[in-house]
Amino acid sequence: MLERVTRTIRTAGLLLAAYFVLNIALRIALPHSLELDEAEQSFFSQYLLAGYGPQPPFYNWMQYAVVSVTGMSIGALIVPKNILLFLSYLFYGLAGRRALKDEALAAVGMLALLTLPQVSYMAQQDLTHTTALLFASSLFLYGFFRTLDRPDITSYLLLGLATGIGLISKYNFALMPVVALMAILPDAEWRRRALDWRMLAAIAVALVIVLPHAIWLQGNLAFASSDTLVKMAAGSEPAGAVRIGKGLVAFLVAIIAFAALPVAIFAATFRRDFVRALSAGNRWTGMMERMMLASLAGIALIVLLTGSTTVRERWLDPFLLVLPIYFLAKMQAAGFDLSAGLRRFRPVLPVLMACVLIALGFRVIGAGLIGTYSRPNVPMAGFSREMTRQAQPALVIASDTYIGGNMRLQFPDVPVVIPDFPAPGIPAYAEAKGPVLIVWRGKKTATAADAIMPERFSSALTAADIALQEIGSLSLPYYFGRQGDNFALGYAWVRPETR
Repeated sequence: MLERVTRTIRTAGLLLAAYFVLNIALRIALPHSLELDEAEQSFFSQYLLAGYGPQPPFYNWMQYAVVSVTGMSIGALIVPKNILLFLSYLFYGLAGRRALKDEALAAVGMLALLTLPQVSYMAQQDLTHTTALLFASSLFLYGFFRTLDRPDITSYLLLGLATGIGLISKYNFALMPVVALMAILPDAEWRRRALDWRMLAAIAVALVIVLPHAIWLQGNLAFASSDTLVKMAAGSEPAGAVRIGKGLVAFLVAIIAFAALPVAIFAATFRRDFVRALSAGNRWTGMMERMMLASLAGIALIVLLTGSTTVRERWLDPFLLVLPIYFLAKMQAAGFDLSAGLRRFRPVLPVLMACVLIALGFRVIGAGLIGTYSRPNVPMAGFSREMTRQAQPALVIASDTYIGGNMRLQFPDVPVVIPDFPAPGIPAYAEAKGPVLIVWRGKKTATAADAIMPERFSSALTAADIALQEIGSLSLPYYFGRQGDNFALGYAWVRPETR
């Protein structure tokens, strides 16, 4: 059965579509408390801005467009993400067809993306901007490989579209078109593709897509780069050989963590053919090798220049995404009969799908058994019911985007703000046309006497001469949690007219 499914990209795509429908159904069946990135998207979907902070805005723009049409709901957050992931696999398969010249192998390569945990599991668990990066990277590979294979104006336009989307999805994508250009320079025929006049059309498309955010970025560069610099910071580690060594070790560990599972699965299923094929190659495998090596060298240089001792596997997503296609291309170049290996490889794919679904469900449903809670275990619906028993808010002010995004999902028709956003200095307390609910993360106490409002809220109220009507704290048990394991929120009610 699975052998028939993997004969064409279309039928493999149908299998993936069913798989993503199951992912959507599972997430909707689980508690509707939001993951960190989901909450961020829920909150930011109220605003259409050229920039939102440390992350580029492509996913935010997409989410804003969806919510503007459908309204806020868990489905409005989950369905677009899974569609984007499905398209990532689809364009990856189309890219594989260009490099492998064999639709059956391309279909296997498309499904083999499941062997990359950063793509199959981590992207489903929470990540949003990384999901956009995966989509852009797959689309770029398709446009790039198509341009190398049979260049036409459509190929170049796809290349420009993917480049533009990638640059406003994640900033590290900027390295990808550079290494792609470097990878084709040794090949005389492919080098001419970069000098073709149609490349100007690709550049124009990319510039049009990037321009609004680029203008914003020019005046907000420090703000946009702050999160990345914090994540890459070396902390108190002194400069010198030790820090450089730790950074390079972290980089090596990230590469191993990214590639270990696909290498193990390909080696176990294709056995000696996989090992012997590593010495084979053709112009396509050579080009992919140059792309990966150039990108890894670029990241290593960044690690050295910044003194970073932290490298996360998902930072390698656009650069090592090509691995499954590369492995298949190597074995194809060796001229081996791959039928036996493919028969062993195909049954692994539904097992990986099942493992992802089970892991995503168990991390929430089984949280009480392991004593580690994920954000969907937080009883946000219960908090919202308890806090609003006496009144409905005209405005919600939250301490951060995580609380704000969850409040936005619980009160989809009520505006939600956080301090200094959407604009600094706006006295949101005084402008509200009704009761204002202020919410912040609390301690595990449940009495009003224990509730302590963060200073930034209390000082703003004092400055606006607004009196508190009510202050409290709620501590509720986690969904699927053990007895005594609670999450707490603090809250307060104010009325602007109450002076």
